[in-house]
Amino acid sequence: MRVLFTTLAAATHLHAQVPLAWALRAAGHEVCVASQPDLVDDIVRTGLTAVPVGQALDPHQWADVSPLTEADLKAAGNIWNAQGGIAWDLFDLCELRPEKLTYSYMHCVLSAWISHSFRETSSPGTVDDLVAFARQWRPDLVIWDPTTFAGAVAAMATGAAHARLMFGFDVLGRMRQSYLDALRERPPERREDPFEEWLGPLLARYGRTFSEEAVVGRWTIDPVPSSLRLDVDHPYLPVRYVPYNGHSTIPAWLRTPAHRRRVCLTLGRSFREVLGGDRASVAELLDAVAELDIEVVATLNAAQLAELPRLPDNVRAVDFVPLDALLPSCSAIVHHSGSGTTQTAMAHGVPQVVVPALMLDNLLKAQRIEEAGAGLYVRDGQAPTAQTLRDMLVRVLEEPSFTLRARELRREMLGTPSPRELVPTLERLTEAHRGGAPTE
Repeated sequence: MRVLFTTLAAATHLHAQVPLAWALRAAGHEVCVASQPDLVDDIVRTGLTAVPVGQALDPHQWADVSPLTEADLKAAGNIWNAQGGIAWDLFDLCELRPEKLTYSYMHCVLSAWISHSFRETSSPGTVDDLVAFARQWRPDLVIWDPTTFAGAVAAMATGAAHARLMFGFDVLGRMRQSYLDALRERPPERREDPFEEWLGPLLARYGRTFSEEAVVGRWTIDPVPSSLRLDVDHPYLPVRYVPYNGHSTIPAWLRTPAHRRRVCLTLGRSFREVLGGDRASVAELLDAVAELDIEVVATLNAAQLAELPRLPDNVRAVDFVPLDALLPSCSAIVHHSGSGTTQTAMAHGVPQVVVPALMLDNLLKAQRIEEAGAGLYVRDGQAPTAQTLRDMLVRVLEEPSFTLRARELRREMLGTPSPRELVPTLERLTEAHRGGAPTE
């Protein structure tokens, strides 16, 4: 069969798709990966076939969601801070507290993400290009990044089976479920759905009508361990997270055993290149580890190093090292809660100290890791001082329970179907869909 992947133009999102794409390719299926032109070189370097669609993506466009007017926000209820200003941080797609999930609140959150982020990643030009390619290439299955709704539109326009492939927690699916429950309680004339208002006209251009699969797919392929997954009534296809770090080389120093306990310190490539790490300064992080009897491997680039007065004697600074190769030798990791970093740490059973960058589901991931007993995280509003971080790291290194729980998560992940083992399920579901799918 032919399988079309679609992804946000960010290398970390692409990397989450590569193991499954190659599993399908190795099983004999044709595979293409579609994204904005600025990701084409990264796709080609994975050995997969790239399909450029739409215009280059501005990464800052989806990094900060704050597009609502004061009138919109007032309609949501109690959203003003103590100083009388707009409390933007309350518009959180990861909100789980039932008392906060009112119709007005959720309507504003979803509207904000659609207007400021999702419309950009699935612009009309991108959708048109993707549908045109899908109509010409005729995929049997479309697998789409949960931020690229163009994939769902292209699948529905051509009658292909389709599924989301998660890179983190399904926070949209969780809020969407609560939103639909609230929507059903409203009078029919007041049931305004921002997703239907956006995607309905797009689908109509291609002779299709809106349905919920345009938002969450027919199925969702989910690498998050089931014990950490959010409670959503939706057909999930569990898959083992397999780390992929792109083109990389194992350095000579990593091929020799560490003489002391090794700790990885990273803010992630995408965060340092686009967002700058967000919560903790590099200097604070290094101060936290400087006096400890450990070997620290810190992923710092030249610009970050130039801002430091000195590098502690126990710190090895490297611009990049594949986490999949580094973490098996580590006793702990300090990081920003990026999805790839978090899941690679879980895959290797490494306990975590998390200073979550306040974006998407990073704080939620940090909370779930601590609840599972596999690490600690710096609370929102708590200053990530060197002393705070040092105390957390010492606890994670010295208290055996953190390593035991991290290894339990690893065992759970190893018991989940691998990408190769998922392929027959996708073949079966696609064949079943083909029997009743509309044809173009």
